[in-house]
Amino acid sequence: MIAPGLLVAAPRSGSGKTTVTLGLMRALARRGLAIAGAKCGPDYIDPAFHRAATGRPSLNLDAWAMPPDLVAALAAATGDGADLIVAEALMGLFDGVPAGPGRSGASADVAAATGWPILLVLDISGQSQSAAAVALGCARYDPRLRIAGVILNRVGSERHRRLATEAIEAIGLPVLGSLPRSDAVVLPERHLGLVQAEETAGLAAILDRMADLIEAHVDLDRIVAAATAARTQAGPAAAPDAMLPPPGQRIAVARDAAFTFLYGHLERGWRLAGAEIVFFSPLDDMAPPADCDACWLPGGYPELHAGRLAAARGFLDGLARFAETRPVHGECGGYMVLGRSLTDADGVAHPMAGLLDVATSFARRRMTLGYRTATLLADGPLGPAGTVLKGHEFHYATIADPGTDPAFATVTDAYGAAPAPAGSRRGRVSGSFFHAIARG
Repeated sequence: MIAPGLLVAAPRSGSGKTTVTLGLMRALARRGLAIAGAKCGPDYIDPAFHRAATGRPSLNLDAWAMPPDLVAALAAATGDGADLIVAEALMGLFDGVPAGPGRSGASADVAAATGWPILLVLDISGQSQSAAAVALGCARYDPRLRIAGVILNRVGSERHRRLATEAIEAIGLPVLGSLPRSDAVVLPERHLGLVQAEETAGLAAILDRMADLIEAHVDLDRIVAAATAARTQAGPAAAPDAMLPPPGQRIAVARDAAFTFLYGHLERGWRLAGAEIVFFSPLDDMAPPADCDACWLPGGYPELHAGRLAAARGFLDGLARFAETRPVHGECGGYMVLGRSLTDADGVAHPMAGLLDVATSFARRRMTLGYRTATLLADGPLGPAGTVLKGHEFHYATIADPGTDPAFATVTDAYGAAPAPAGSRRGRVSGSFFHAIARG
Protein backbone atom coordinates (compact mmCIF):
# COMPACT_ATOMS: atom_id res chain seq x y z
CA MET A 1 0.00 0.00 0.00
CA ILE A 2 1.30 3.44 -0.94
CA ALA A 3 1.58 5.82 2.01
CA PRO A 4 -0.79 8.81 2.18
CA GLY A 5 0.77 12.20 1.54
CA LEU A 6 0.30 15.92 1.26
CA LEU A 7 2.12 18.77 -0.43
CA VAL A 8 3.26 21.83 1.52
CA ALA A 9 2.98 24.77 -0.89
CA ALA A 10 2.61 28.54 -0.98
CA PRO A 11 1.60 31.24 -3.49
CA ARG A 12 5.20 32.49 -3.68
CA SER A 13 8.75 31.80 -2.52
CA GLY A 14 9.71 33.12 0.89
CA SER A 15 6.36 32.33 2.51
CA GLY A 16 7.80 29.87 5.01
CA LYS A 17 7.04 26.50 3.42
CA THR A 18 10.50 25.09 4.23
CA THR A 19 10.05 25.92 7.92
CA VAL A 20 6.59 24.35 7.91
CA THR A 21 7.80 21.29 5.99
CA LEU A 22 10.80 20.59 8.22
CA GLY A 23 8.93 21.37 11.43
CA LEU A 24 6.04 19.15 10.40
CA MET A 25 8.38 16.30 9.44
CA ARG A 26 10.28 16.51 12.69
CA ALA A 27 7.19 16.86 14.86
CA LEU A 28 5.48 13.86 13.28
CA ALA A 29 8.66 11.79 13.44
CA ARG A 30 8.91 12.60 17.16
CA ARG A 31 5.42 11.11 17.51
CA GLY A 32 6.82 7.81 16.25
CA LEU A 33 5.51 8.01 12.67
CA ALA A 34 7.70 6.93 9.76
CA ILE A 35 7.79 10.13 7.68
CA ALA A 36 9.09 10.30 4.12
CA GLY A 37 10.02 13.50 2.32
CA ALA A 38 9.83 14.53 -1.32
CA LYS A 39 10.79 17.72 -3.16
CA CYS A 40 9.11 19.10 -6.25
CA GLY A 41 11.40 20.27 -9.02
CA PRO A 42 15.18 20.45 -9.44
CA ASP A 43 16.53 21.07 -5.96
CA TYR A 44 19.50 19.29 -4.36
CA ILE A 45 19.65 21.09 -1.05
CA ASP A 46 16.18 20.70 0.49
CA PRO A 47 16.12 16.86 0.29
CA ALA A 48 19.18 16.70 2.55
CA PHE A 49 17.28 18.72 5.16
CA HIS A 50 14.32 16.39 4.73
CA ARG A 51 16.59 13.45 5.45
CA ALA A 52 17.98 15.15 8.54
CA ALA A 53 14.44 15.76 9.81
CA THR A 54 13.03 12.30 9.04
CA GLY A 55 15.97 9.90 8.94
CA ARG A 56 14.88 8.72 5.46
CA PRO A 57 16.01 9.64 1.93
CA SER A 58 13.96 12.28 0.10
CA LEU A 59 13.47 12.05 -3.67
CA ASN A 60 12.77 14.75 -6.26
CA LEU A 61 9.59 14.71 -8.35
CA ASP A 62 9.82 16.88 -11.46
CA ALA A 63 6.82 17.12 -13.78
CA TRP A 64 8.78 18.81 -16.59
CA ALA A 65 11.96 16.73 -16.73
CA MET A 66 10.36 13.41 -15.74
CA PRO A 67 7.62 11.69 -17.73
CA PRO A 68 4.51 10.71 -15.77
CA ASP A 69 5.55 7.06 -15.31
CA LEU A 70 8.80 8.11 -13.65
CA VAL A 71 7.03 10.60 -11.36
CA ALA A 72 4.59 7.82 -10.42
CA ALA A 73 7.36 5.30 -9.74
CA LEU A 74 9.33 7.72 -7.60
CA ALA A 75 6.26 8.82 -5.65
CA ALA A 76 5.64 5.16 -4.86
CA ALA A 77 9.28 4.58 -3.94
CA THR A 78 9.28 7.63 -1.67
CA GLY A 79 6.48 6.27 0.46
CA ASP A 80 7.64 2.65 0.58
CA GLY A 81 7.57 1.67 4.25
CA ALA A 82 6.42 5.11 5.42
CA ASP A 83 3.31 6.11 7.33
CA LEU A 84 3.05 9.54 5.69
CA ILE A 85 4.73 11.49 2.87
CA VAL A 86 5.34 15.21 3.37
CA ALA A 87 6.29 16.77 0.03
CA GLU A 88 7.65 20.29 -0.36
CA ALA A 89 6.73 22.49 -3.30
CA LEU A 90 9.16 24.61 -5.32
CA MET A 91 8.66 28.38 -5.69
CA GLY A 92 4.97 29.33 -5.94
CA LEU A 93 2.45 26.50 -6.28
CA PHE A 94 1.58 27.25 -9.92
CA ASP A 95 4.97 28.55 -11.12
CA GLY A 96 6.30 26.60 -14.10
CA VAL A 97 7.31 26.90 -17.74
CA PRO A 98 5.35 26.72 -21.03
CA ALA A 99 4.57 23.04 -21.64
CA GLY A 100 1.81 20.56 -22.32
CA PRO A 101 -0.86 19.65 -19.76
CA GLY A 102 0.66 18.40 -16.52
CA ARG A 103 4.25 18.95 -17.71
CA SER A 104 4.98 22.58 -16.78
CA GLY A 105 7.23 21.64 -13.87
CA ALA A 106 4.95 23.46 -11.45
CA SER A 107 4.41 21.82 -8.07
CA ALA A 108 0.70 21.86 -8.92
CA ASP A 109 1.40 19.28 -11.63
CA VAL A 110 2.97 16.93 -9.08
CA ALA A 111 0.00 17.38 -6.75
CA ALA A 112 -2.39 16.65 -9.60
CA ALA A 113 -0.44 13.57 -10.70
CA THR A 114 -0.28 12.07 -7.21
CA GLY A 115 -3.59 13.30 -5.84
CA TRP A 116 -1.88 14.69 -2.75
CA PRO A 117 -3.87 17.53 -1.18
CA ILE A 118 -2.29 20.93 -0.62
CA LEU A 119 -1.33 22.33 2.77
CA LEU A 120 -1.23 26.01 1.84
CA VAL A 121 1.21 28.24 3.72
CA LEU A 122 0.24 31.92 3.66
CA ASP A 123 2.56 34.69 4.80
CA ILE A 124 -0.02 37.16 6.13
CA SER A 125 2.39 39.89 7.18
CA GLY A 126 0.97 43.19 5.95
CA GLN A 127 -2.56 41.84 5.43
CA SER A 128 -5.42 40.18 7.28
CA GLN A 129 -8.78 39.49 5.54
CA SER A 130 -7.09 39.93 2.16
CA ALA A 131 -5.34 36.61 2.81
CA ALA A 132 -8.71 34.96 2.16
CA ALA A 133 -8.73 36.31 -1.39
CA VAL A 134 -5.30 34.78 -2.00
CA ALA A 135 -6.41 31.46 -0.53
CA LEU A 136 -9.61 31.49 -2.60
CA GLY A 137 -7.62 32.17 -5.76
CA CYS A 138 -5.32 29.23 -5.03
CA ALA A 139 -8.32 26.99 -4.36
CA ARG A 140 -10.08 27.87 -7.61
CA TYR A 141 -7.21 28.46 -10.04
CA ASP A 142 -6.61 24.79 -10.84
CA PRO A 143 -9.62 22.44 -10.58
CA ARG A 144 -7.30 19.40 -10.43
CA LEU A 145 -6.18 20.35 -6.92
CA ARG A 146 -7.69 20.15 -3.46
CA ILE A 147 -6.55 22.40 -0.63
CA ALA A 148 -6.76 20.45 2.61
CA GLY A 149 -6.13 23.46 4.79
CA VAL A 150 -4.20 26.63 5.41
CA ILE A 151 -1.35 27.46 7.78
CA LEU A 152 -0.92 31.15 8.51
CA ASN A 153 2.66 32.35 8.88
CA ARG A 154 4.19 35.49 10.42
CA VAL A 155 1.12 36.29 12.47
CA GLY A 156 1.58 39.52 14.39
CA SER A 157 -1.07 39.28 17.14
CA GLU A 158 -4.15 37.42 18.31
CA ARG A 159 -6.38 39.97 16.57
CA HIS A 160 -4.36 39.54 13.36
CA ARG A 161 -4.80 35.76 13.56
CA ARG A 162 -8.53 36.00 14.24
CA LEU A 163 -9.23 38.39 11.36
CA ALA A 164 -7.38 36.24 8.81
CA THR A 165 -8.75 32.95 10.16
CA GLU A 166 -12.39 34.07 10.15
CA ALA A 167 -12.10 35.38 6.58
CA ILE A 168 -10.45 32.21 5.28
CA GLU A 169 -12.83 29.84 7.03
CA ALA A 170 -15.76 31.86 5.68
CA ILE A 171 -14.78 30.75 2.16
CA GLY A 172 -14.78 27.10 3.25
CA LEU A 173 -11.08 26.45 3.86
CA PRO A 174 -10.00 25.26 7.31
CA VAL A 175 -7.13 27.04 9.04
CA LEU A 176 -5.01 24.29 10.59
CA GLY A 177 -2.44 26.47 12.30
CA SER A 178 -0.97 29.92 12.71
CA LEU A 179 2.72 30.60 13.29
CA PRO A 180 3.92 33.78 15.01
CA ARG A 181 6.84 35.78 13.68
CA SER A 182 10.04 34.10 14.88
CA ASP A 183 13.77 34.44 14.25
CA ALA A 184 14.57 31.30 16.22
CA VAL A 185 14.13 28.88 13.30
CA VAL A 186 16.07 30.62 10.51
CA LEU A 187 18.43 28.51 8.38
CA PRO A 188 21.62 30.14 7.00
CA GLU A 189 21.82 30.82 3.25
CA ARG A 190 24.41 31.39 0.54
CA HIS A 191 24.48 31.87 -3.23
CA LEU A 192 22.70 28.64 -4.31
CA GLY A 193 20.17 28.69 -1.46
CA LEU A 194 20.42 27.25 2.02
CA VAL A 195 23.79 26.27 3.42
CA GLN A 196 23.91 22.50 3.00
CA ALA A 197 22.46 20.36 5.75
CA GLU A 198 25.81 18.69 6.46
CA GLU A 199 27.42 22.10 7.00
CA THR A 200 24.68 23.71 9.10
CA ALA A 201 25.91 24.02 12.68
CA GLY A 202 23.44 22.83 15.29
CA LEU A 203 20.99 21.54 12.68
CA ALA A 204 19.39 18.99 15.01
CA ALA A 205 18.59 21.73 17.52
CA ILE A 206 17.17 23.99 14.78
CA LEU A 207 14.95 21.17 13.53
CA ASP A 208 13.72 20.54 17.07
CA ARG A 209 12.88 24.23 17.48
CA MET A 210 10.93 24.07 14.21
CA ALA A 211 9.07 21.03 15.51
CA ASP A 212 8.37 22.79 18.80
CA LEU A 213 6.93 25.75 16.87
CA ILE A 214 4.70 23.46 14.80
CA GLU A 215 3.52 21.46 17.80
CA ALA A 216 2.59 24.63 19.67
CA HIS A 217 0.67 26.31 16.86
CA VAL A 218 -0.55 23.66 14.38
CA ASP A 219 -3.23 20.96 14.64
CA LEU A 220 -1.14 17.91 13.78
CA ASP A 221 -4.02 15.44 14.11
CA ARG A 222 -6.10 17.26 11.50
CA ILE A 223 -3.13 17.49 9.15
CA VAL A 224 -2.44 13.75 9.38
CA ALA A 225 -6.14 13.06 8.79
CA ALA A 226 -6.10 15.30 5.69
CA ALA A 227 -3.38 13.33 3.88
CA THR A 228 -4.52 10.97 1.11
CA ALA A 229 -2.93 8.04 -0.71
CA ALA A 230 -1.26 8.73 -4.05
CA ARG A 231 -3.21 7.86 -7.18
CA THR A 232 -0.24 6.07 -8.75
CA GLN A 233 -0.32 2.28 -8.91
CA ALA A 234 3.40 1.94 -9.72
CA GLY A 235 5.39 -0.32 -7.41
CA PRO A 236 8.35 1.08 -5.48
CA ALA A 237 10.86 -1.00 -7.46
CA ALA A 238 9.75 0.33 -10.84
CA ALA A 239 12.51 1.76 -13.04
CA PRO A 240 10.94 3.37 -16.12
CA ASP A 241 12.87 3.74 -19.36
CA ALA A 242 13.35 7.45 -18.72
CA MET A 243 15.69 6.74 -15.82
CA LEU A 244 19.27 7.76 -16.63
CA PRO A 245 21.29 4.54 -17.03
CA PRO A 246 24.37 4.06 -14.85
CA PRO A 247 27.59 5.35 -16.47
CA GLY A 248 29.39 2.18 -15.41
CA GLN A 249 29.05 -1.03 -13.45
CA ARG A 250 31.17 0.23 -10.53
CA ILE A 251 30.98 4.02 -10.32
CA ALA A 252 33.38 6.23 -8.38
CA VAL A 253 31.36 9.23 -7.18
CA ALA A 254 33.00 12.26 -5.54
CA ARG A 255 31.26 13.17 -2.29
CA ASP A 256 32.29 15.78 0.25
CA ALA A 257 31.60 19.47 0.97
CA ALA A 258 32.68 20.39 -2.59
CA PHE A 259 30.72 17.65 -4.40
CA THR A 260 27.22 17.00 -3.06
CA PHE A 261 24.68 17.50 -5.85
CA LEU A 262 23.83 13.94 -6.88
CA TYR A 263 20.10 13.42 -7.26
CA GLY A 264 18.72 10.71 -4.99
CA HIS A 265 16.63 9.22 -7.77
CA LEU A 266 19.75 8.78 -9.94
CA GLU A 267 21.65 7.05 -7.16
CA ARG A 268 18.64 4.83 -6.50
CA GLY A 269 18.13 4.11 -10.20
CA TRP A 270 21.75 3.16 -10.76
CA ARG A 271 21.64 0.73 -7.86
CA LEU A 272 18.37 -0.78 -9.15
CA ALA A 273 20.11 -1.30 -12.51
CA GLY A 274 22.77 -3.35 -10.75
CA ALA A 275 25.54 -0.76 -10.50
CA GLU A 276 27.71 -0.29 -7.42
CA ILE A 277 28.51 3.22 -6.19
CA VAL A 278 31.80 3.90 -4.42
CA PHE A 279 32.18 7.33 -2.81
CA PHE A 280 35.51 9.12 -2.45
CA SER A 281 36.55 12.56 -1.21
CA PRO A 282 38.68 14.87 -3.39
CA LEU A 283 38.96 17.30 -0.47
CA ASP A 284 40.65 14.51 1.49
CA ASP A 285 43.02 14.07 -1.48
CA MET A 286 41.48 10.75 -2.49
CA ALA A 287 41.68 9.57 -6.10
CA PRO A 288 38.82 7.67 -7.72
CA PRO A 289 39.28 4.00 -6.74
CA ALA A 290 41.22 2.06 -9.34
CA ASP A 291 38.76 -0.83 -9.32
CA CYS A 292 35.93 1.38 -10.65
CA ASP A 293 35.07 1.59 -14.33
CA ALA A 294 33.59 5.13 -14.43
CA CYS A 295 33.98 8.34 -12.42
CA TRP A 296 31.26 10.91 -11.74
CA LEU A 297 32.05 14.36 -10.34
CA PRO A 298 28.73 15.92 -9.22
CA GLY A 299 28.03 19.58 -8.73
CA GLY A 300 28.49 21.33 -5.44
CA TYR A 301 30.67 24.16 -4.18
CA PRO A 302 34.20 23.70 -5.56
CA GLU A 303 34.49 27.51 -5.80
CA LEU A 304 34.56 27.60 -1.99
CA HIS A 305 37.38 25.03 -1.84
CA ALA A 306 39.39 25.88 -4.96
CA GLY A 307 42.73 26.29 -3.16
CA ARG A 308 42.40 23.00 -1.34
CA LEU A 309 41.39 21.17 -4.53
CA ALA A 310 44.31 22.67 -6.46
CA ALA A 311 46.69 21.36 -3.77
CA ALA A 312 45.17 17.86 -3.75
CA ARG A 313 47.80 16.25 -5.96
CA GLY A 314 46.76 12.72 -5.03
CA PHE A 315 43.25 13.42 -6.28
CA LEU A 316 44.29 15.31 -9.42
CA ASP A 317 47.02 12.89 -10.49
CA GLY A 318 44.85 9.88 -9.72
CA LEU A 319 41.96 11.39 -11.70
CA ALA A 320 44.26 11.90 -14.70
CA ARG A 321 45.43 8.27 -14.54
CA PHE A 322 41.83 7.09 -14.26
CA ALA A 323 40.79 9.12 -17.30
CA GLU A 324 43.45 7.47 -19.48
CA THR A 325 41.40 4.27 -19.64
CA ARG A 326 37.91 4.96 -18.24
CA PRO A 327 35.18 7.60 -18.64
CA VAL A 328 35.01 10.62 -16.35
CA HIS A 329 32.04 13.02 -16.35
CA GLY A 330 31.55 16.25 -14.43
CA GLU A 331 28.31 18.16 -13.83
CA CYS A 332 28.46 21.87 -13.04
CA GLY A 333 30.97 22.05 -10.16
CA GLY A 334 32.50 18.80 -11.36
CA TYR A 335 32.87 20.33 -14.81
CA MET A 336 34.69 23.31 -13.30
CA VAL A 337 37.17 21.00 -11.55
CA LEU A 338 37.83 19.05 -14.74
CA GLY A 339 38.83 22.29 -16.48
CA ARG A 340 42.10 24.14 -16.80
CA SER A 341 41.50 26.62 -13.98
CA LEU A 342 38.89 27.92 -11.53
CA THR A 343 39.00 31.56 -10.45
CA ASP A 344 37.57 32.09 -6.96
CA ALA A 345 35.52 35.03 -5.63
CA ASP A 346 38.72 36.95 -4.78
CA GLY A 347 39.94 36.74 -8.36
CA VAL A 348 42.63 34.13 -7.66
CA ALA A 349 42.96 31.56 -10.45
CA HIS A 350 43.58 28.02 -9.16
CA PRO A 351 44.83 25.27 -11.50
CA MET A 352 42.41 22.37 -11.74
CA ALA A 353 42.64 18.91 -13.34
CA GLY A 354 43.29 20.20 -16.88
CA LEU A 355 41.45 17.24 -18.41
CA LEU A 356 39.24 19.72 -20.26
CA ASP A 357 40.41 23.01 -21.76
CA VAL A 358 37.72 25.21 -20.20
CA ALA A 359 38.52 27.91 -17.63
CA THR A 360 35.75 29.00 -15.25
CA SER A 361 35.33 31.93 -12.89
CA PHE A 362 33.36 32.64 -9.74
CA ALA A 363 34.74 36.19 -9.66
CA ARG A 364 32.79 37.05 -12.82
CA ARG A 365 29.42 35.91 -11.47
CA ARG A 366 26.13 35.71 -13.32
CA MET A 367 23.15 33.64 -12.26
CA THR A 368 22.12 31.04 -14.83
CA LEU A 369 18.94 29.17 -13.98
CA GLY A 370 16.38 27.07 -15.80
CA TYR A 371 15.31 23.83 -17.41
CA ARG A 372 17.39 22.48 -20.28
CA THR A 373 17.06 19.82 -22.97
CA ALA A 374 20.46 18.43 -24.00
CA THR A 375 21.27 16.33 -27.06
CA LEU A 376 24.57 14.46 -26.78
CA LEU A 377 27.04 15.08 -29.62
CA ALA A 378 29.18 11.97 -29.08
CA ASP A 379 29.00 8.57 -27.41
CA GLY A 380 29.81 8.79 -23.71
CA PRO A 381 28.88 7.70 -20.18
CA LEU A 382 25.45 9.36 -20.41
CA GLY A 383 24.53 7.54 -23.60
CA PRO A 384 25.26 7.35 -27.33
CA ALA A 385 25.36 10.37 -29.63
CA GLY A 386 21.87 11.71 -30.23
CA THR A 387 20.58 10.80 -26.76
CA VAL A 388 18.17 13.45 -25.46
CA LEU A 389 18.34 14.32 -21.77
CA LYS A 390 16.12 16.54 -19.64
CA GLY A 391 17.63 18.55 -16.81
CA HIS A 392 18.52 22.02 -15.63
CA GLU A 393 21.23 24.56 -14.88
CA PHE A 394 21.69 26.59 -11.71
CA HIS A 395 25.02 28.30 -11.18
CA TYR A 396 26.68 31.66 -10.68
CA ALA A 397 30.04 30.70 -12.18
CA THR A 398 30.84 31.77 -15.73
CA ILE A 399 33.12 30.52 -18.47
CA ALA A 400 36.20 32.72 -18.63
CA ASP A 401 37.65 30.81 -21.60
CA PRO A 402 35.80 27.98 -23.39
CA GLY A 403 39.04 26.51 -24.73
CA THR A 404 39.32 24.43 -27.86
CA ASP A 405 37.54 21.18 -26.92
CA PRO A 406 34.48 20.13 -28.92
CA ALA A 407 31.11 20.59 -27.22
CA PHE A 408 29.56 17.92 -25.04
CA ALA A 409 25.98 18.56 -26.22
CA THR A 410 23.64 21.03 -27.83
CA VAL A 411 21.31 22.58 -25.29
CA THR A 412 18.06 24.50 -25.48
CA ASP A 413 15.76 25.87 -22.79
CA ALA A 414 12.06 25.45 -22.04
CA TYR A 415 11.16 28.65 -23.92
CA GLY A 416 12.24 27.53 -27.38
CA ALA A 417 15.70 29.08 -27.61
CA ALA A 418 17.81 27.90 -30.54
CA PRO A 419 20.01 24.92 -29.64
CA ALA A 420 23.53 26.01 -28.71
CA PRO A 421 26.72 24.04 -28.06
CA ALA A 422 27.47 23.50 -24.38
CA GLY A 423 30.12 21.82 -22.28
CA SER A 424 33.34 20.13 -23.35
CA ARG A 425 34.69 16.70 -24.16
CA ARG A 426 38.15 15.34 -24.72
CA GLY A 427 38.99 11.66 -25.00
CA ARG A 428 37.07 9.84 -22.28
CA VAL A 429 36.38 13.03 -20.30
CA SER A 430 33.23 15.13 -20.60
CA GLY A 431 31.39 17.78 -18.64
CA SER A 432 29.02 20.73 -18.71
CA PHE A 433 26.96 22.97 -16.42
CA PHE A 434 23.94 20.79 -17.31
CA HIS A 435 22.50 18.58 -14.55
CA ALA A 436 20.78 15.51 -16.02
CA ILE A 437 17.49 14.44 -14.44
CA ALA A 438 16.06 11.92 -16.91
CA ARG A 439 16.18 10.75 -20.49
CA GLY A 440 13.93 12.64 -22.86
